[in-house]
Amino acid sequence: MNILILGSGGREHALAWAVMQNPKCDKLIVAPGNAGIAQIAECAELDIMDGGLVATFAEENAIDFVIVGPEAPLAAGVADRLREAGFLVFGPSAAAARLEASKSFTKEICDAAGAPTAGYARFTQAGPAKDYIRAQGAPIVIKADGLAAGKGVIVAMDEATALEAIDDMLGGAFGDAGAEVVIEEFMEGEEASLFVLVDGEEVLSIGTAQDHKRVGEGDTGPNTGGMGAYSPAPVLSAEVEARAMEEIVKPTMAEMARRGVPFQGVLYVGLMIKDGAPRLVEYNVRFGDPECQVLMLRLGAQAMDLMHATAEGRLREARVNWAEDHAITVVMAANGYPGSYQKGSEIKGLDTLPEDSRNMVFHAGTAAREGAIVASGGRVLNVTARGDSLAEARDRAYAMVEAIDWPGGFYRRDIGWRAL
Repeated sequence: MNILILGSGGREHALAWAVMQNPKCDKLIVAPGNAGIAQIAECAELDIMDGGLVATFAEENAIDFVIVGPEAPLAAGVADRLREAGFLVFGPSAAAARLEASKSFTKEICDAAGAPTAGYARFTQAGPAKDYIRAQGAPIVIKADGLAAGKGVIVAMDEATALEAIDDMLGGAFGDAGAEVVIEEFMEGEEASLFVLVDGEEVLSIGTAQDHKRVGEGDTGPNTGGMGAYSPAPVLSAEVEARAMEEIVKPTMAEMARRGVPFQGVLYVGLMIKDGAPRLVEYNVRFGDPECQVLMLRLGAQAMDLMHATAEGRLREARVNWAEDHAITVVMAANGYPGSYQKGSEIKGLDTLPEDSRNMVFHAGTAAREGAIVASGGRVLNVTARGDSLAEARDRAYAMVEAIDWPGGFYRRDIGWRAL
């Protein structure tokens, strides 16, 4: 098969790596890709937000299967345009992608499906929003309704922070994404992610992970796109997972189908777990980043077969074969991230590191310049390792981190601490 992956981050490098393990892959193109992806696949300069352009490119390159990595092209209807052109696609329609693209839409679906989630209210005006915050008190959660690259959520531990978040969001800090805000009750517990494949009818759980959103050790400092992750997540036991599937995922998917917008692709189910009871924090309509990196390292070649079965509506016959293993990924980010950071600093030592089914450095924000690898984003590398235990995986990952010579970057030294 000739396969096209859309995207340029660490998630897409991990997807490309897993696809390349599968003998059914004859040719792989990633658009636009990055310096790490270019070492294993062909990269193509392409505006992945333009569905017509992507469809033409897929036709010219005899593509059999398209995997859409990030959320923005999904929300923009790129999967719809490709399906209209006759291509097999992994990723939901724009209508189904509203589960991530609109927080208020998700709340409405959860209400209709009876799925347990945080109490909420939605606002487009600052005055009423602030009145609501004062009435509810802190801690409280403020979310931009639309897509904000994983940064449109403020967990306000005091009223002043919450009121400031309202001014920021409704004042245009997140552009159109913040034109409406959803204010939620603060949920106590431990957060973890469940990944579920959905082919429009069938659902198949394919693993759990736990992300570290805050920039500082001990989960302190501002929220980021994610500073590291590990899989599996012990807090998401088989019992909790079964409850989440029965009480949250299946009713939501049934409600979507009832509305004539069946979901097809991967559903990232963000859960808050307290006393064994899961409640929905959020849905994403693509693999999490950096959770995808640990899942792909554990799944290997079967990941492509599972995505293919999802796209063809064959999930009923699909199975996931898990090894009794653990994986961890440590994000190396540019100094200053998630605030302003410099681009262009050189990264050395990558060519000395092992690259196999137990050790991989996935590139997130890199570019090749005059034979050197340079940083081109905020989150730059995902240093990922597998082990028979989480401690072994952690030790392998941090040994690789230590071997990377990059004064322009930093990382958290405590990834996996909740489980360890």
